[in-house]
Amino acid sequence: MSQEIELKLSLPSRSLPALRRHPLVAGAPREGKTCTLDNTYYDTPELALKARKVAVRTRHQGRQWLQTVKCAAVSTGGLSQRPEWEQPYTDRFDFSAIDVPEVAKLLSRHKDELVPVFTTRFRRETRRYSPREGVCILLMIDTGSVEAVSRSAPICELELELVEGKPLDLLELACELARTLPLMPGDVSKAQRGYQLFLDLPARPTKAEAIELSPDDTVIEAFRRHAFGCIRQWQANASAINEGHDGPEFIHQLRVSLRRLRSLIKLFAPALPTEFVTEWNDRLRDNANRFGDTRDLDVLHAELLAPVVAEGLADGAESGLPPLLKLIETARQQARKDALHNITHSAQGRLVLELNAALQGLPVSNLIAAVDLKTFARLQLDRLRKRARRRYEASVTLVPTQLHTLRIAMKQLRYGLEFFGSLLPARAVERYLTGVTEAQGTLGFLNDVDVARGRLNAWAGKRSDLLAAASFIIGWHGPRYARLRRRVLQEVEPLLWGKTPW
Repeated sequence: MSQEIELKLSLPSRSLPALRRHPLVAGAPREGKTCTLDNTYYDTPELALKARKVAVRTRHQGRQWLQTVKCAAVSTGGLSQRPEWEQPYTDRFDFSAIDVPEVAKLLSRHKDELVPVFTTRFRRETRRYSPREGVCILLMIDTGSVEAVSRSAPICELELELVEGKPLDLLELACELARTLPLMPGDVSKAQRGYQLFLDLPARPTKAEAIELSPDDTVIEAFRRHAFGCIRQWQANASAINEGHDGPEFIHQLRVSLRRLRSLIKLFAPALPTEFVTEWNDRLRDNANRFGDTRDLDVLHAELLAPVVAEGLADGAESGLPPLLKLIETARQQARKDALHNITHSAQGRLVLELNAALQGLPVSNLIAAVDLKTFARLQLDRLRKRARRRYEASVTLVPTQLHTLRIAMKQLRYGLEFFGSLLPARAVERYLTGVTEAQGTLGFLNDVDVARGRLNAWAGKRSDLLAAASFIIGWHGPRYARLRRRVLQEVEPLLWGKTPW
């Protein structure tokens, strides 16, 4: 068995000439001739191997046939490490060399049931990059397609495979290439893409994943694990948008990943280098701001305008509603266009790679390594609750700006609970988290109405018909707004002064 350590990067086909001209690529000597690789992936009719995250393929390259078995591994920022078994292939499978018992047993049990499921066919150009002694990386440019049933999807990737050195060497090379090239790290293997195509699975927005911490984890280990989870959510949604899936929820979940990352960095700041906290808080904030208008206008459309339109109250030609709705839709489409431009820009891939490299290189002092994780979690959750208490006390007059700061504090408390929840009693965390989430939702609706009021009045300007229409839209939600505003502090108070799970 060998361990394959690689970094997968996707890029638009139009950028291939620029990739080949890049000095680091052009200066790396070729490793053999450009070749065509025909691959067939096998599974049982019930996809038993997929269920266990094992892939079996045959590869035809020139006159050579190879059999490969791979096991899935967690990939972050495109960087993955997985066990691999490769050997010559004749006319039947031979799994005798598999030295992981559970994998060998699985393959032996299903050996006679394996049938072709999908294929990949691509041209591979390989170069060997050796910048210094002790570092050797294969650069493999793959262009072709993956095909299953009657469906097909393009392949245009740069794979960096570590021959000698450290995983950080792969990230440093990728960061350098991404300075001028639109490279996006990808965690979806060719095998995963093939199964998605075979099953005709629609792309879905990627939500935050649950991360299980152990009390034995160091503070830095816990931080890294959550940060990598946020990165996976970020790049999965960015990649889906780059592939043409531009529904509002993809952008929303991308922004969620950035918010969670910033909250995570602030939460673990006492254990992190000051310069890391400052740099990445600023860079992630600036990146999230690229997509703020899009999300705000999507919420305005879905939560505040759609109920009015659904009732047929915007149909009257004499009303100012139709022209106001048109203005809003124009602004929404422009914001979406700007957001898509920012996502397809090379800055997204570069940020993911540079943050991944920074996480890999985080220093760990003996003092920080000795900190008890559960104690650290309790202290930080106490700090978040005290901050929310201060925001609560400043909100008793129900001024919108103060309620907004309380909403942010409750959101940060919620994220803190999600990050540390696996260290605490599960049922107590679930109950408390439900209350915090509901209170945050109430505060969120109040903020949405307050933000919408300002936007609608700005669009209306001095036109009396548009101002009347804006007032009508806000008035439609007035009873609910007033009801929630009266009771919101009653919802929040027991959460901030009552019993906690920690």
